[in-house]
Amino acid sequence: MKTIRLVLAALVLVLVLGACSKGENASGGTAGSKSEGKQKTIAILTPYLSSVTTNEMVEKLKKGFEDKKWKANVVDTKGDTNQLASRMEDLVTQKVDAIVLVSTDPNQLKVQIKRAADAKIPVFGCDAGYIEGMTMNATSDNKAMSKAITDYLITAMGGKGNLVVLTHRPHPGVLARTQQLDDMLKQNPNIKVVTEQQVQVPGPIENARKQMESLLLANKDEGSITAVWAGWDEAAIGATQAIEAAGRKNIIVTGIDGTSQAVDLIQKGSPFAATIKQNFSGMADIVIEQLDNVFQGKPVKDKEMYAPASLITKSK
Repeated sequence: MKTIRLVLAALVLVLVLGACSKGENASGGTAGSKSEGKQKTIAILTPYLSSVTTNEMVEKLKKGFEDKKWKANVVDTKGDTNQLASRMEDLVTQKVDAIVLVSTDPNQLKVQIKRAADAKIPVFGCDAGYIEGMTMNATSDNKAMSKAITDYLITAMGGKGNLVVLTHRPHPGVLARTQQLDDMLKQNPNIKVVTEQQVQVPGPIENARKQMESLLLANKDEGSITAVWAGWDEAAIGATQAIEAAGRKNIIVTGIDGTSQAVDLIQKGSPFAATIKQNFSGMADIVIEQLDNVFQGKPVKDKEMYAPASLITKSK
């Protein structure tokens, strides 16, 4: 009889523990379920963390993720675009909850983006590009920005003269801006491109300064260089430093980004005459909002979303 009572007590205990276990799993709080309460890990992948604007976006993303109680994993390939694919392979293998490509050309990662999609890992862009397989990209309208700054420069040049182009075509945004410049120059045959130089990243300010120093030495005559079109502010800042150091007058420099250093140079009346201020913080905000939608099972608002930009000159 005592043995029977012990067996019954053990059975009751098993049933009670089983009921408790089921209750915990239903709430998503224990192993055995996919646990909605599990902290999300989002990987941020970029080759350009040393860039002022890229760093600004990454810091804003990290802060936004922290506010959402998500974990940020930042991967910087330090200018080595060849490492992007292998590092993204690692992130897919690690089964992160999402990947954000910052200032990165997704065309270099077509295979990895497909693998992420197959693994149900959403891939977002922040000042990147958009290709099939990604969830969405937040950026500025690069063609519109390039048109605005190029219109300004063509007017400032009086529709004629000798132009130096400083660019970095591997960056998707800078590529789109440069292609827009190419199209507009076809309609302005009186503007001659002296040279197009690819500015190295990391170290774009120093690299652009050295390139501009060489170009100034090779083009010493007054009017041999009328203006410098730079695909982004850091290249324009380097060119401005070289022009000022050489004491050259009447060379107009433009950029795109609206960094504080660029705006300071514009306001003090340096050769740096105008830039387009991008809303990098706004791009990061868009990504955070759309990422949250995806985590809640909602669709993104659009595949490509733009943060507004504005022209900055000494008078504005």
